[in-house]
Amino acid sequence: MQTTSATASRSQELMQLEDQYGAHNYHPLPVVLSRGEGVHVWDVEGKHYFDFLSAYSAVNQGHCHPRIIGAMIEQAQRLTLTSRAFFNDQLGPAEKQLCELFGYDKALLMNSGAEAVETALKLARKWGYQEKGIAPNQARILVAEHNFHGRTTGIISFSTDPDSTGGFGPYMPGYQVVPYDDLAALEEALQDPHVCAFMVEPIQGEAGVVVPSEGYLAKAFALCKSHKVLFIADEIQTGLGRTGELLATCYEGVHADVLILGKALSGGVLPVSAVLARNEIMLTIKPGQHGSTFGGNPVACAVLRAALDVLQDEHLISNAKALGEVFRERMRRIQARRPEVVELVRGKGLLNAVIIRPSVDGRTAWDVCVSLMENGLLAKPTHGDIIRFAPPLVINEEQMHEACDIIEKVILAF
Repeated sequence: MQTTSATASRSQELMQLEDQYGAHNYHPLPVVLSRGEGVHVWDVEGKHYFDFLSAYSAVNQGHCHPRIIGAMIEQAQRLTLTSRAFFNDQLGPAEKQLCELFGYDKALLMNSGAEAVETALKLARKWGYQEKGIAPNQARILVAEHNFHGRTTGIISFSTDPDSTGGFGPYMPGYQVVPYDDLAALEEALQDPHVCAFMVEPIQGEAGVVVPSEGYLAKAFALCKSHKVLFIADEIQTGLGRTGELLATCYEGVHADVLILGKALSGGVLPVSAVLARNEIMLTIKPGQHGSTFGGNPVACAVLRAALDVLQDEHLISNAKALGEVFRERMRRIQARRPEVVELVRGKGLLNAVIIRPSVDGRTAWDVCVSLMENGLLAKPTHGDIIRFAPPLVINEEQMHEACDIIEKVILAF
């Protein structure tokens, strides 16, 4: 009993330290994690949980995958950073692997997903001026309503989320927001000859796993082509097997002009992101016009290559597609039993959402997530009533059913 109390005190102490010394820019569930392996994580008290968030899809390959960790350790013992002032022996092979896997001429490596988005925006503007002939400083970029592409001052300039924008103005001009999944609105906006790009998430993750109508992406891509506008796919969260295909755009046969990757590109080991494009777009940026001290560092490149190998060698993409069907079927059965609690189930692959109806006594999706945590499963609500469920793609069917049993138990008791 003393050990339990001591450990519980340690957990409270660690949360208190964050509260006292850290910025209050997150609202985490009250659990302090100290170890992870595959789909499993453990807190400082030794309690086991299924991770059904995967660090917002960064841990597709599972926690601490031995091949990825091994690649990181091996490279870190040889060479960690040179900056791009010199060549290193890891960057070229990583770029080649990326370009060959996704079908592009060039790759530009950065660190965070937001950096990759900013890179894509700069590329689109430069292309608009040099290749489309847009007058200087007149380029416009279209984005979708309820988008989430990051939180830099540039990116929030086209966010429609008041949490991201409130109190952070003035905002950068040159963007236009159009409704998501609305081809007519997109076509109207594309009439402006100053538009150089349309950037979109194939599935809006942070907005609550919002899946567009079938055919939307393919038709949007065709509209962009007909107006000489770049189609930029932000697959930071939806890519790398998460939705049951290599990329979510693969469902509609769309090969974006510019592809943005991040998160699981390193298997959750360290920040690695990439922008891929054909030569005509990528080579508009010249030496000195864009860069990053850590972008394309040797450790990141070694980790990236191992992460991509694991994704393919362990058939994680097909696993995501198959077990996504299992998950949604289990959730729909729960919905049928408790429609007054579960309003809707949606998703693709292992990127799914369950929409919770607010209860008469005021309990919300947050309360469901707290109860899930108490029962050994970690998930997080978004936009108040939506719970996103996204386990590592290494999960097997037995583990999936065990996790679904926990969700069922909690919702039936809610």
